[in-house]
Amino acid sequence: MKRIVKPELLDDLPPADSRAIQSRRDLQRLNFFMGSVGIVERKLDGIFPNEPPQKIVDIGAGDGTFMLQLAKRFSNRWRNVEVVLVDQQDIVSPDTKEKYSQLGWGAKIISADVFDWLSRCEDVDCILTNLFLHHFESEKLSRLLQLVSIKTKIFLACEPRRSFAGTIGTKLVWLIGCNSVTRHDAPVSVRAGFRDKEISELWPGNGNWEIEEGRAGVFSQAFVAARL
Repeated sequence: MKRIVKPELLDDLPPADSRAIQSRRDLQRLNFFMGSVGIVERKLDGIFPNEPPQKIVDIGAGDGTFMLQLAKRFSNRWRNVEVVLVDQQDIVSPDTKEKYSQLGWGAKIISADVFDWLSRCEDVDCILTNLFLHHFESEKLSRLLQLVSIKTKIFLACEPRRSFAGTIGTKLVWLIGCNSVTRHDAPVSVRAGFRDKEISELWPGNGNWEIEEGRAGVFSQAFVAARL
């Protein structure tokens, strides 16, 4: 099954459009069924077994709720962590920002093009992303990973896995109440997803890295790069 990247409807809808609002809620449910938060939590636990990172950047962070779910799981053992949520649209609600504060975590919202921001940001402990890399064709994705590799020692991604199971799953999202936008975007995402070592093959060779990539759960592909 060849990887095919096509536009997703949600990316072009105004943030306040009712269809976009519902589709972002759909994504929260899909993350639950995909087990995305648990996948990333286990990876982070293995990477930072003793001391937490001081700063985590989430690129393509959307409404910030994915990172918030991670923060809730780590808040009883990770203190004073700063989260930077980077997205082209500023759609993180005041309520979400307040929930970070209640956990004792700082949250900084950055509305910017991710390429521009990475080219000028300072180095950080960890960069992660969820359901974001599959939006890019290989050439542009390679450039993104190059920028990431310069700015951090740890990078973690959880993406759609391009598979028969994923394709079947996208045909059933209506069962959990997903709207027409999500029903369109879900199969597009899977066709643009990853398998085998496709992300690893695009990771730059600028240093000594330990790379891990493979299936995570039924519907996801996980990638971890750690500088040795």
